[in-house]
Amino acid sequence: MIYNEIPFAVIVCGAGHAGVEAALAASRMGASTLLLTGNIDTIAQMSCNPAIGGQAKGQMVREIDALGGEMAINTDLTGIQFRLLNESKGLAVQSPRAQCDKKAYQFRLKHTLELQPNLQVFQATVTGLIFKGGKVIGCRTNLDIDFLGQTVIITTGTFLRGLMHIGQNKNEGGRLGDFSARTLSGSLEEAGIELRRLKTGTPPRLLGRSLDFTQMQEQKGDAKPTPFAFHDTRDDGNLFHVEQTGEGRIGWQPGTNQVSCWMTHTTAETAEIVRANLHQSAMYSGEIVGVGPRYCPSIEDKFVRFADKPRHLLFLEPEGRNTNEYYVNGLSTSLPFDVQLKMVRSVPGLEKAHLLRPAYAVEYDFAPPTQLFPSLESRKMGNLFFAGQINGTSGYEEAAAQGLIAGVNAVQKVRGEEPLIIQRHEGYIGVLIDDLVTKGTNEPYRMFTSRAEHRLLFNHGSAELRLLHHAKNYKLLSENRLTNIAKKKAQIEYWADFFELTRYQGKTFGDLVRRDGAGELVFPPEFLQESPAVRAEALYRVAYRGYLSRELRQIEKLREVEKIRIPEAIDYLNVRGLRRESALKLAETRPYTLGQASRISGVNPADISILMVLIESARKAGTASEQN
Repeated sequence: MIYNEIPFAVIVCGAGHAGVEAALAASRMGASTLLLTGNIDTIAQMSCNPAIGGQAKGQMVREIDALGGEMAINTDLTGIQFRLLNESKGLAVQSPRAQCDKKAYQFRLKHTLELQPNLQVFQATVTGLIFKGGKVIGCRTNLDIDFLGQTVIITTGTFLRGLMHIGQNKNEGGRLGDFSARTLSGSLEEAGIELRRLKTGTPPRLLGRSLDFTQMQEQKGDAKPTPFAFHDTRDDGNLFHVEQTGEGRIGWQPGTNQVSCWMTHTTAETAEIVRANLHQSAMYSGEIVGVGPRYCPSIEDKFVRFADKPRHLLFLEPEGRNTNEYYVNGLSTSLPFDVQLKMVRSVPGLEKAHLLRPAYAVEYDFAPPTQLFPSLESRKMGNLFFAGQINGTSGYEEAAAQGLIAGVNAVQKVRGEEPLIIQRHEGYIGVLIDDLVTKGTNEPYRMFTSRAEHRLLFNHGSAELRLLHHAKNYKLLSENRLTNIAKKKAQIEYWADFFELTRYQGKTFGDLVRRDGAGELVFPPEFLQESPAVRAEALYRVAYRGYLSRELRQIEKLREVEKIRIPEAIDYLNVRGLRRESALKLAETRPYTLGQASRISGVNPADISILMVLIESARKAGTASEQN
């Protein structure tokens, strides 16, 4: 049966971190939205580490907040430990990170979805897509109920033909105890979309009361927590107000009652156990064909690739305030359970550990993201968008960022308006999506600061300011918050200029900050009365003025080439003078702009010059035709 005669504007398939952001973004823009999930009780579940943020990822979460997303505020209100990474290294590289209460995070986001106007949540597994005239028009489910939609966003995470491995043991599923989406892959391939396999893994979970924390090093949270959301510009100072329905969402004051994490390490015995059983590892025995994450290796990989290291650090992280379950960060594996037990008990403090859940590896289908436009719409099938791990990424933050952009752009597609494209110089979200659609990935992609050539501009406190024009143009924030951000920006610019023009003890404040730092300076009382966010950002701009100016000049030089659109119908294989290798790569990627084309591996400046001449000739010919 068909559920709805009038199509939803947006259907989101999957309610993980990408799916919830996509559904919220679309519905908050006023579009009728349907969120389909195989299990309502696992909406936004943290399948792996119950933590948000870290290097580059923390900045990306703040960008999500600047664009109206939910991950930042949800983290703040369910966080149980907050730490600012690289605190001693300066503002440019500092990144917020938070340990969350796993269930509280999940429950709060589920409740947020239920209360959201224009959004309907429904439990059903999507089994296939409905196509018509080269476009997607809806989807089919395991309940024999069809849903019609003007656009569809696929956010299936690790569930597409998901297969879990514990040694030689195999179980279908995208997550331990959950299902596998077995038929949707066939529907995507029918639409002409190429699929490949990736793998990821997760460590065992331990019972806290079976651990000896006296043998471990305690890691406490920061005394003064750094939140992810921009609370200073928000409409409502009371974060715990009761909704109009009378329903108050779960959560607590950010940074209160923080819990500790604990650090221990592997031993020579651990290494011996792992090496003696490599032949039983699903990955090393050849059972797994998918490529795993390079930057989050299994314990088997660590002992093989880094054989010279005597030990590897492990971090015991609590899964919540109301559970005694601990996550062992750094001990991901696909070894058999009996080997896992020996391995765990060879670690200081874990000698009597009780395993609540075994570690496992999971293989799943993904769609190489070079098949997407920068809007995250499929090049193969109209009105079909992809976000999250199906695009080859790993991490909750990367998934949420893509989900938000896909949700916005699905609405824009329905309305016939320009998509939201975050440029590489505007934020980590821009770098993430440009890397994916331009370069693709053969392994789970993870965001790092080193991937961003303009990372000095991306300090976490500036996200609202950098993305203000997008939030305003696409109406992603309330008018009141937009006004607050504009006022905040004006104050920062005023003080940054003031310090460069005002002298103190024979030099300008700016010169003194760059020479001696801000610690010993006596600032004007009016400046000290500003909010901490305004003071921090103004001083950042002053301290890094030379470097930031250089970055901005470089961006200005590249701005024009980023604006030049490449005609979609261009036949690269028949462009005279274009090298065969470049033509093939351009034909495969079909870049959106000349700037994007220049970042494709194997395309050189000479190729770009040829394309520039071709585009200019076509433009002149078009102008002449219009005049005639």
